[in-house]
Amino acid sequence: MTIPYRGNTGLGSYFITSASYQKIAVFQTDRMAGLLLNVLFRYRDQGKYLLHEFVVMPDHIHLILTPTDTVEKAMQLIKGGFSFRAKKELGFHGEIWETSFYDRRIRDYREYCQFREYIHLNPVKARLSESPAAYRYGSAAGTFSLDPLPQRLKPSQLAG
Repeated sequence: MTIPYRGNTGLGSYFITSASYQKIAVFQTDRMAGLLLNVLFRYRDQGKYLLHEFVVMPDHIHLILTPTDTVEKAMQLIKGGFSFRAKKELGFHGEIWETSFYDRRIRDYREYCQFREYIHLNPVKARLSESPAAYRYGSAAGTFSLDPLPQRLKPSQLAG
């Protein structure tokens, strides 16, 4: 029998926010935002986590993901992978991320919907876009292949 190690997510899904160092608008250019999206989807495609929703803002990101290991490991891959590539490929100098991140385990479908709406409306509230679908660095744009909602978060009965 394998005993779960401390920090094992048990395939929980999380709402995560991570800010750039000192809230500098690191991700405001197409090159930087595009590279972050590339890193985000690269690790998702490698099976490191399931990606359900996201938005890349000029100075922070919001994600809903289900890690296959720990949430800390998933964020280490995303933040570390982006930092490495930004410095190597784009010649970025200096700090990129704040050392910590905020995470909240999503308990049910209602919470998932609230976090999804928050993510979708974030660029509208920041006046970066007229509508969630018009913001090209977010899952609301409808141009990204996302992972389905985990079964445990799906509504038990569909209205109809």
